[in-house]
Amino acid sequence: MTVLLVALGAAVGAPLRYLVDRAVQARHDAVFPWGTFTVNVVGSFLLGLLTGGALAGVVSGEVSALVGTGFCGALTTYSTFGYETVKLVEAGAFGQAFANVAVSVTTGVAAAAAGYALTV
Repeated sequence: MTVLLVALGAAVGAPLRYLVDRAVQARHDAVFPWGTFTVNVVGSFLLGLLTGGALAGVVSGEVSALVGTGFCGALTTYSTFGYETVKLVEAGAFGQAFANVAVSVTTGVAAAAAGYALTV
């Protein structure tokens, strides 16, 4: 049953990642990967909420599997983040590559912490 919940969440999260990434990137005429940044921060915030809720006993294991592992796992993307950072370096955009790493990691952790803090 858990595998099906993860698959169902992923079936929603993956296409949503693509759609959000394209929509956000279309609004920015920049090399910086704003679409990937957006989905990763939103996913981090949701995972923070879920983690806090699970620790407080108000989020079940099934919801964690569906939304946390499935949906957020497919919505967020470390591989694309890494790929886009390498492409920035290859293009000589060293400042943007550094900013992508620093801002993405810092903001992602802060978003997870904020989500968690809302539940405790």
